[in-house]
Amino acid sequence: MAELSAEQQSAIDAGTLLPLMEDFYTIQGEGFNTGKAAYFIRLGGCDVGCHWCDVKESWDAYLHPLTESKKIVERAASYTAKSIVITGGEPLMYNLDVLCAELHQENLEIFLETSGAYPLSGNFDWICLSPKKFKAPRKDMLAVANELKVIVFNKSDFEWAKEHSQHVSADCKLYLQPEWSKAEKIIPEIIDFVKENPNWQVSLQTHKYMHIP
Repeated sequence: MAELSAEQQSAIDAGTLLPLMEDFYTIQGEGFNTGKAAYFIRLGGCDVGCHWCDVKESWDAYLHPLTESKKIVERAASYTAKSIVITGGEPLMYNLDVLCAELHQENLEIFLETSGAYPLSGNFDWICLSPKKFKAPRKDMLAVANELKVIVFNKSDFEWAKEHSQHVSADCKLYLQPEWSKAEKIIPEIIDFVKENPNWQVSLQTHKYMHIP
């Protein structure tokens, strides 16, 4: 993507133009909404920088075409699914007010996947916050999370999970999810932790086990 014009930057700021990495219809594989048919909208751009990220190609927003929000919504509304997942990258790097409003006009429910590192924009039916050590989440984002999903890469992540669970609401769902490359080693430790701390649940990347794109 070439250098942005003033008009393009203005449209990005307004949320009517967004860097779209990909959008596709699939099955949600993780967390509270696992198993639901959902249309994914993946926005490009992320400065959180998890070294184990499985979509590093999303990090550079300039690699992905700027797309009108109304065109994104038209495609989403053409599928039978009524659930939309907005993910990234880090989608809250952008103003999502317009995109969410247009999706809700189509009577679609919207799930957000975020690290919580940026302020909330947009109106969501479910917020999954997955905090990362590389760029800590905002306290105000933890407070509005419906689901706290902590990726477990090593033992220190259990304390990280406990720490952040102190800042979410009482009805927020708590999940521990093994980092895919460490799953075989870390799952037994997650099981032990959840047995000792039953307010937590296990989340698995079921789409990878089932080879769902």
